[in-house]
Amino acid sequence: MEPAGQSVLITAGASGIGKAIALEFHNAGASVHIVDIDRLAAERFAGELPGIMVSIGDASNEQQTLNISRKHISTYGGIDVLVNCAGIAGPTAAVQDVSLEDWHRCLAVNLDSTFLYCRALIPNMQSAGSGSIVNISSTAGWHGYPLRSSYAAAKWAVIGLTKTLAMELGPCGIRANVICPGSINGERMDRVIAAESRQSGLSQQVIRQKYTNSCSLRTFIDAEDIAKMALFLASPDSSRITGQVMNVDGHVENIR
Repeated sequence: MEPAGQSVLITAGASGIGKAIALEFHNAGASVHIVDIDRLAAERFAGELPGIMVSIGDASNEQQTLNISRKHISTYGGIDVLVNCAGIAGPTAAVQDVSLEDWHRCLAVNLDSTFLYCRALIPNMQSAGSGSIVNISSTAGWHGYPLRSSYAAAKWAVIGLTKTLAMELGPCGIRANVICPGSINGERMDRVIAAESRQSGLSQQVIRQKYTNSCSLRTFIDAEDIAKMALFLASPDSSRITGQVMNVDGHVENIR
């Protein structure tokens, strides 16, 4: 199915990578439904882009996930593309200094949200005999991530979940792939760098240069680069691609 005929649900769709993905699908003619916990950001984006549907909710909350999934199916008659983009940075600390509460919260937002939306929307895709699931992981899902243990654990798990979905759902005509972004230009990465600077005592400039030097192209990635890959994975051009990890990272050689 061409993007112009698709209905797409994107979690964390009001800012950052999620917003870029929403714009990419909207510009391709898809019916876009964004979910975000930040009401102000979501409503502001809806004002900028009339025609998109907005739901406010916590992607790690089971009941809210079910309600929003039913709303999507009721409105559009089904679901063609699910993009799981919800995530938080989690604590920046050595493993022994991470509280169980912070650990659980990071896994809930980065991993449980992906599971919950997949579980809620897969039956509709199975009924239709088609669908594309695009999950957002990270280069941390390949390399590990010093001082970010809960984030790395969640992102590794997203890859394992995606590959399992591809195996389970392939016979139904449903594809599942995962994108691993590198360091993304924007406010979120700025906050990550600031947190690492406080933890390590190194300047933010030094931390940023370490990230830049960690990839072969010596550059940060733009959210739009991820959005283009997400659109490709939902298009007929990728109809034989499933269970794959698509790195959009300038080729990360070492996370540090």
